[in-house]
Amino acid sequence: MSIEHRFDIPLVASLALREKQIQQNYRPIIAVHKWFARRPGTLFRALLLSEFLDERLDATYFEGHDFAGKKVADPFMGGGTPLIEANRIGCDVLGLDINPMAAWIVREEIEHLDHDAYRSTADLLVKSLDEDVGELYRTDCPVFGDVDVPVKYFMWVKTIPCGACGAEVDLFPGYLLADDTRHPRNVLVCAHCGDLNEVEDLKHPGSCAHCRATLLVNGLAKRNRCKCPTCDAEVRYPRPKDGPLGRRLFAIEYANPGRKGQHKGRFFKKPDAKDLRRARNASARVKALDPRFIPQQEIPAGDETDRLHRWGYRYYRELFNDRQLLGLELSCRLIQQVNDTRIRHALATNLSDLLRYQNTLCRYDTMALKSLDVFSVHGFPVGLVECESNLLGSVNGTGGAVGSGGWTNIIDKYAKAKRYCDAPFEVQHRAGRKTQVPIEGEWIGETRPGGRSREVAIHCASSTDYPLEPGTLDAVFTDPPYFGNVQYAELMDFCFVWLRGLVGAEGEGFDQASTRAANELTVNLTEGRDLAHFTEGLSQVFSRMTFALKPGGPLAFTYHHNRLEAYHSIGVAILDAGLTCSASLPCPAEMGGSIHIHGTGSSIIDTVFVCRVNGEAKRKHLFSTTEELIGIVRDELGQLRLAGVKPTAGDIRCIAFGHLTRMAIWVLRPTWQTSWSTAEKLTRFAAALSAFGSWQPVIDRLSSPAEARSIASMQSLPLFHKEERDAVAF
Repeated sequence: MSIEHRFDIPLVASLALREKQIQQNYRPIIAVHKWFARRPGTLFRALLLSEFLDERLDATYFEGHDFAGKKVADPFMGGGTPLIEANRIGCDVLGLDINPMAAWIVREEIEHLDHDAYRSTADLLVKSLDEDVGELYRTDCPVFGDVDVPVKYFMWVKTIPCGACGAEVDLFPGYLLADDTRHPRNVLVCAHCGDLNEVEDLKHPGSCAHCRATLLVNGLAKRNRCKCPTCDAEVRYPRPKDGPLGRRLFAIEYANPGRKGQHKGRFFKKPDAKDLRRARNASARVKALDPRFIPQQEIPAGDETDRLHRWGYRYYRELFNDRQLLGLELSCRLIQQVNDTRIRHALATNLSDLLRYQNTLCRYDTMALKSLDVFSVHGFPVGLVECESNLLGSVNGTGGAVGSGGWTNIIDKYAKAKRYCDAPFEVQHRAGRKTQVPIEGEWIGETRPGGRSREVAIHCASSTDYPLEPGTLDAVFTDPPYFGNVQYAELMDFCFVWLRGLVGAEGEGFDQASTRAANELTVNLTEGRDLAHFTEGLSQVFSRMTFALKPGGPLAFTYHHNRLEAYHSIGVAILDAGLTCSASLPCPAEMGGSIHIHGTGSSIIDTVFVCRVNGEAKRKHLFSTTEELIGIVRDELGQLRLAGVKPTAGDIRCIAFGHLTRMAIWVLRPTWQTSWSTAEKLTRFAAALSAFGSWQPVIDRLSSPAEARSIASMQSLPLFHKEERDAVAF
C-alpha cells in the first residue's frame, strides 16, 4: 500500500487545519527560528506513515514509529518540516538548500541541546544585559507613582522637516494608539500637545483633557503627503536622496506587575523627561562604541529591498534605532564570549530570531496591543509608526514573559522547542476537548543516550549538483518554491548580515556575503529570473532526486497558486524527470487569518502532488470531461468539510488546478521529449491543460449555495476510509 491508497483526507485536513491556527502549540520546534510559509508537520507525518506503513492512517497516526534504514531527502529544505518529521520517526535524512540560513536553522532544530547548560547561560546573558542597559528599558508609572517599572513597547512616529518653514512634521496616519477591543477604552494621541486620552466613542472623541484641543482620529499623513501644521505647506515624503526619515518618541506602553488587580487594562503614557533622556543616553552610548557586530553592509537592490531604497534606507544598520543597535551589539559581544560551541550557536540563533522584533520596521497592532514583527507580512513593510520592543523582555508578577520581542520571550520559545525534540507529542481532539498525546519512542536528533544513531546530513548546497548515488533514497518529500511568491533570500539577508558577523566561518555557506544566489528558484524581476529559469531549475532538481530514488519511491511535494500558469513549470519538471503524477491530494496548509493572505482570495489549501516512475493511480481519478472533474473535486470538498474546512472559491480553484495538472501530465507522458526547448515544453503543457476546457465552470458549479448544502450533507466519515484498489498501473 502507499500514499495513494492510505492518505486519509478528513483526518489529515482536520489535524493540519487546527495546527495552522496555533502552529507553535502543535509543533513547538518551529519556534527555533523564523522561516516563511511552513507547511503543517501533521501533513508530512501523515504522508510518511501512509507511505511506509501497511495499515490505516487513523489507527497508526498517534502511535510511535521507528523506520530504521529508510532514507528521506528534501531538496528544498527551507525551514525543514519534512526532514524533522522523517527524522522523528527514525529515518535517515538528507536536506539541501542553497540558502545558508536554511541550513543553519534546520541544524539548530535537529541538533541535540543540553537544556540545563543552555538555560543557565541564557539567563546569565539576560542578567548581564540588564545590568548594562536595563535602565534604558524602564519608566515611571504616573498612575501610581511607582518608579523604574518595565517598558513593554516604545512608540515612535516618523518625522520630516517642512521644506517651507523648516518645522519638524509628525507623519501620523492616524492618532489611535489602542482601540477598546482589549483595553477598556480607545486611546488617542492629541495632535496638538501629544497627551494620551482615553475615550469611549471614536465618532465623538471630544477634547484633550490636557490642552482642550479637539481630538482627531485621522492623521494628516496620507498617500505620501502631509500638511505642515505650522505653515500649511504640503510636505511630500519619503525623500530617498535625503536618507531615512527622522523619528520621535511619542508614547510608551509599560507593565506594572506590582499593581495587578488595581488597574483595568493596559498602562500607556506620554514619554516624560526621564524617558527622553534615556533615549538620548542610548544614542550617545552607541555613537561612542567601536562596533564589532553592527552590520556595515549596503542593502542590495531587489524586488523586496527596493521598497527600502524608496524610503531612503541604504544600509542594514539604518533599519534599527540607536537603542536597538546598542543592545544588539552588546548581546553579540556576550554571545561571542561563550566557550561551548553548541550553546554559543543556540544563542546566536536566538539573536538572529530576535532581530524580527528589534528593528524600526515593526508596527504596533492597535487591536491586539502587541508588536507586529517585521516578517508578519512576507516583505519589508515601512510604516509611519514604529514599535520598539523591550530588548530584555518583560515579565509579569509570576515570572512569566509578557509582551513580545525580547530576550526573555525568545529564550522561552527556544527552550520549549528543544524540549519538544526529546519528547514529541501530537494533539488529539475528541468530543470538543484537546489532549496532548505523548508519542513514545520518537525523538528528534542525530543520537541520544541509549538510542541508536541516525544519519542527518544537512547542507548548504544546490540540489542540482549535489553528489547522489542511484537507488539510495526511499522517498523525497519537499515544499518547493512557489513560483515568485516570497523572495526568501532578500528577506533572510536581514538576519544573515548579523548572524554571519557573529559566527563567521562556523556556518556552512557563511563565506558568502548574502544568502542570495543566481540560481535561486524564484521569479525575480530585479535578478532577471523568469519563468524559464524557474522551470529549468525545478526540472533539474526533480531529475536529480528521481535518479537517486529506489524503484517506485515517491517524490511528493506541496504546491498552490492562484494562477494556472504557475502550474506549467511543475508539470514540465515532473515530465522531464520521467515521473508520473499518481495522485493530487488536498490539505490545508495556510491559516486563513494570516496577514499576508487574509482578504486576498488566496487559497489555504495546498495540493500534494505524489509522483513516481512506476506505480498505480486510482481509476476513478482519471477524467477527460469537466463533469468528471467536478465529481472528483466535489468528493474532496466533502471530505474537507468533514474536517471542518469551509472551502472558498479560491480553495476550489486550487484543488481543480491540481487535478488538471495531474491529468495533463498523464496525457503528455507517453510522447514527452526532454530534448524540446523550455519554451516548447511550456507551450505543450499549456495546450494539454487547455484541452480539458475552461476551469471556471468547476468553480461556478461547486461555489453555488445548492452545491455547498449538498456537500455539507456528506457526514459519514467511515465512507472515506473505504479501501479502493481499482487502480491503473503505469
